[in-house]
Amino acid sequence: MSASRRSGTTDELGPGEPEPGGAELLAALLDGMDAALCAFDADGVVTHWNREAERVLGWTAAEAVGRRGLAGWAVRAADAAEIEGRLLSAMDAPGRQVHEFALVTKDGGRVLVRMQSAAVLGGDGKPAGVYCAFSEVHAQIDLERSIALSEALFENASWGVVLVDADLRPAVVNEHAARALGVGRTAVLGRPLADLLGQGVEELESALAHVLAEGAPPAPAELWVSVRAGGGQEDGFERRCWRSGFLRLASPLAEEPVPLGVGWLFQDVTEAKLTEQEASQLRFRSQQLHRAARAAAECEDPMEAATVQLDFALAGFADHALVDLVAGEDPVRLVRVAATPAGPPGPCLPVAMAGIPVRYPEGHPAPQCVERAGSVRASAGAASPERARAWAAARQWPPETVHALCAVLRSRGRTLGVVTFLRGPGRAQFERADATYAESVAPRVAASLDLAGAPGE
Repeated sequence: MSASRRSGTTDELGPGEPEPGGAELLAALLDGMDAALCAFDADGVVTHWNREAERVLGWTAAEAVGRRGLAGWAVRAADAAEIEGRLLSAMDAPGRQVHEFALVTKDGGRVLVRMQSAAVLGGDGKPAGVYCAFSEVHAQIDLERSIALSEALFENASWGVVLVDADLRPAVVNEHAARALGVGRTAVLGRPLADLLGQGVEELESALAHVLAEGAPPAPAELWVSVRAGGGQEDGFERRCWRSGFLRLASPLAEEPVPLGVGWLFQDVTEAKLTEQEASQLRFRSQQLHRAARAAAECEDPMEAATVQLDFALAGFADHALVDLVAGEDPVRLVRVAATPAGPPGPCLPVAMAGIPVRYPEGHPAPQCVERAGSVRASAGAASPERARAWAAARQWPPETVHALCAVLRSRGRTLGVVTFLRGPGRAQFERADATYAESVAPRVAASLDLAGAPGE
């Protein structure tokens, strides 16, 4: 009697007599179900009660089967008529009916359940009873919430979500992540991350491997990566900063935690990080200008004051600096008066050129700067090391030069010359913000040089 009452009631719930052993087989099937199951005949008598129903409510099949209705034991007497009426109404309604109500456990507690009920037809095709399947509502709600959360993350989330398998390859991606990676949601699946990202992929893979082995880190990580434009084009990269969180995924069905992969959630914070870096850079450069002014004020020699200004300006800004003063205007002739060492970075010092103009070729940025009375930028771009050295040598710059920025030196309405800032390989090109900084350094240097006098004065 663990699942049903062995009486004529069972015959009423199905057409014909069961085969020998059919009742035992039915009982075994019902007891093996994960859902709580019970059944009523047309008079409301309990005919079936499986082990899951016993677990949820505490009433055994022997105590439940054969009772008429639920009043006085499985539901409160005040609620019994309404609940039983709702359950038995399934005999006259098509399909399944879903209800939520409280049942009473054997120890007197109350359990809110969600119950699905449907009619059972007899051999004559007429309703002969009702079968019901029920579960605790909180368990159902937890499951629905988990499913809803998964669907929301992969459909509507405003940040990237990627499930990475144990081989560190994307298994599932949401729409936001696919857009960030520059490929379609299906095109990214199963591909190595190196096919999708340029710089920074090693750091990302290292983080994913660590999570697989050790678990999630305590705080999000900010990863700078280069996204391949067009899903793998070699000539297009866009550098992005992704604030990333990681979750180790393990199978809930295994006794021992079996890694399924890593949940990687990320949000693009590139603009915020660039703004933060620019603000920090501006603060540092402003402090450098202030320190330079104080140090230069202590110098008795105006030329020394000019080179001190450049030493402070170079910190974090450029690798080398050259100072040329105007020795003739038609055409523009420039004479070198100060420079940093051509090798490793060092202090800017005066140089003795005996008034001989530097042999700058036509179109050189330094004479252009004087003619335009404004800053000029130049770069070797993505040239090979050999071509970059030839490019620098042709412009009379140290061989390691890759990027240059020339700013005009003006004082009291006169153009005195030009200061050239140089960067080596591995450094970014000079941008407009760099030109603005150089244009704020140049007048300070020019004022000191004006006091020192032009070459030959």
